[in-house]
Amino acid sequence: MDNIISVRGLVKRYGRREVVAGIDLQVRRGEIFALLGPNGAGKTTTVEILEGFRRRTAGEVSVLGNDPDTAGGAWRDRVGVVLQESQPEPGLSVRECLALYAGFYRAPRDIDETIALVGLTGKAGALGTRLSGGQRRRLDFALALIGDPELIFLDEPTTGFDPSARRAAWEVVAGLRRLGKTIFLTTHYLDEAEHLADRITVLSAGHVVAEGTPRTLGGRDRMATAISFTLPAHVQAHDLPPGLGTLTGPGPGGSTVLHSESPLAHLRMLGDWALSRGLDLPDLDVRRPALEEVYLSLTAPASTKDQR
Repeated sequence: MDNIISVRGLVKRYGRREVVAGIDLQVRRGEIFALLGPNGAGKTTTVEILEGFRRRTAGEVSVLGNDPDTAGGAWRDRVGVVLQESQPEPGLSVRECLALYAGFYRAPRDIDETIALVGLTGKAGALGTRLSGGQRRRLDFALALIGDPELIFLDEPTTGFDPSARRAAWEVVAGLRRLGKTIFLTTHYLDEAEHLADRITVLSAGHVVAEGTPRTLGGRDRMATAISFTLPAHVQAHDLPPGLGTLTGPGPGGSTVLHSESPLAHLRMLGDWALSRGLDLPDLDVRRPALEEVYLSLTAPASTKDQR
C-alpha cells in the first residue's frame, strides 16, 4: 500500500517528561485514519509534529514524502488542517473568506464548488460571524479544502455539536473520501471513529496500545458476543438447554445475558428450545462488545487493569 504518512520511533520530550515514547504509524493514501487516546496520551503533540508545527526529539517522520520539519511552501499546499477551535474572519462573507484563503495557494479549488461541497451554497453571502456553530464548522472544512490538499487533518471536528450537526459533518467527511482525500482524524467520540475510520490507532501515555479496524481493534472481533433476553416468569436460567446455562448470568432489568464465542450455534439452540416450549423472547438482543468498551479497556490505568 502507498503510505502517505510514515512514522518510525517518534519521540517527543519536554525536559525529562516524555510525551511521545517511540511510536510507529502508517497512514495509507485515500483512507480515513483515526488516532484515539485519552487526554495527555500524546495525540495533539503527534499531530502537530506531522503538521510541521512542532519539532520532534527523535525518530523518522515522512508526510507526503517530506520531513515536516524541513518541508517548504509547496508541501504546505498539499496539506489541509481543520483545528478544534477557530474563528471566522470578521467582516467577511463565506465566499469572501474562501477568496482570501484561495489567494494563499498556487492552484486553489473553485470557490463555488467548494462552498457547494460543504453544503453552504445558501449561506455563501452570509457573514462568517453570523453562521451557526455547525455552519461555521462547514466553513472550516471549506477553508481546509480550498487549497485542494491531498491530506487533511481533522482535530476533534465535531466537538460540541448536537447529534444532527455531527451527522451532517460526517457526510462532509464522507464526501472528502469520495474526492480521494486522505483524512487523519482525532476524536473523543467512539461512534464517530467507528462510523468514519478505515483504521484506528490508540495511544495511551505516549505509547501505541492497539491498532486495527473498528471491527478488529483490540481483538474485538474475537471477543464473546452478548446475547440478552428476558425469560418468562415461570422459567429460570437452569431450565435452559445443557451447554447454555453455564454461559449465562444476570443482566440489567431482570434480563439474562449469555456470553458466547459461537453466537450462531447458541442462538439456534436458544431459539429451538424456546419454540419447542411455546415461549417467546421478544427482547432478544445480540451485541458484540462496543468499541467504547474495548477502548476503555485499552486505555485504563495499569492499576485499574490489575483489578480486573
